[in-house]
Amino acid sequence: MKKQTFWSLALVAMLACAPAMSQASERGPVTNLPLPRFVSLKANEGNARRGPDQSHRIDWVYQRRDLPLRVTAEYEHWRRVEDADGMGGWMHYALLSGLRTALVQTDMAQLRQRPDDASPATALLERGVIARIRACEPDWCRLEVDSARGWVEKRHLWGVDPEDVFD
Repeated sequence: MKKQTFWSLALVAMLACAPAMSQASERGPVTNLPLPRFVSLKANEGNARRGPDQSHRIDWVYQRRDLPLRVTAEYEHWRRVEDADGMGGWMHYALLSGLRTALVQTDMAQLRQRPDDASPATALLERGVIARIRACEPDWCRLEVDSARGWVEKRHLWGVDPEDVFD
């Protein structure tokens, strides 16, 4: 009887974790990297096309180097991306970089010395500023914008998921 109870509990635990496990294990068929994932625009200009080939119509032309984009699919040398507004298309992988950047989503987000609300602000970041992400903790990311460095709460940023933690 104890053995049956053990296996029943193990099955229930596995089923409860199944949605989280399936999200975490989704990988791109070309790169084997997680999907979705964030990248940035490597070039000063990049075309987002309707399909994964140069013969497809251009829907968007991105003109901001380091703009964060979310990769949602892969096909050969093409990546389907979307921007902070949910717009996008297929871009050639050579236009994209693994460099992590973030787009400031709120006006006058405070860049702080430490990841703490009580820490003094070193700068104010306007909506639309693009910053390089140096590290992320559960609620904060360390950013670099020109010569300014500091911490910003994740809730002010697009280009990082709430569960992202890295150095």
